[in-house]
Amino acid sequence: MFTGCGTALVTPFRRDESLDEATLRKLVRRQIEAGINFLVPCGTTGESPTLDYAEHLRVVEITVEEADGKVPLDRLRSILPTFVAHPA
Repeated sequence: MFTGCGTALVTPFRRDESLDEATLRKLVRRQIEAGINFLVPCGTTGESPTLDYAEHLRVVEITVEEADGKVPLDRLRSILPTFVAHPA
């Protein structure tokens, strides 16, 4: 069970629409340094349904790497891309 305040992380992109990994790493570190209690990668910020499966996994992977056990991650609330959640 999660307690305290958590952040549904935004997913930063570059102008070419690729994942901005460096900015995501900075964002995760900043949240932890500010005292957040848990993180929600690919949560409810709106862009996660547009990520493909590889991008979704990469966002979670980077968040796990940067959190490094300092705060828990609520990955169960991560939204899967529409084509994964509802395959044709």
